Amino acid sequence: MHLVPAERAHRRAIDEHTVCEAIAGIGDPAGVRAWSELFGLLADPGRLSLLLAVRSAGPIAVSDLALATGISDTAVSQALRLLRAAGAVRAEKEGRVVRYSLSSPRVDMLLANLTAS
Repeated sequence: MHLVPAERAHRRAIDEHTVCEAIAGIGDPAGVRAWSELFGLLADPGRLSLLLAVRSAGPIAVSDLALATGISDTAVSQALRLLRAAGAVRAEKEGRVVRYSLSSPRVDMLLANLTAS
């Protein structure tokens, strides 16, 4: 059981090979944490709606997102601030208007798979 961490090596396995495959499948704990945080962003229906709208419409302004999703301008701005801090969207300023687009290939991939089903 070469992949079992030392602190768990004393525990008995039924199938050592399967345990090692399971550990390999889990991968790096930091990667698991990053995916968990990403899924946490997507777990909110409002944020998910915003991301789906941004993905479909391309660069889009806050007021247009609010109109499209039925979420208030203030709530859209707050959600976009969180999504921007997480690296899911980016903002581009055109004069006085700020337009948002997806910036994360991971988010784009997840949304593509979501809408394909």
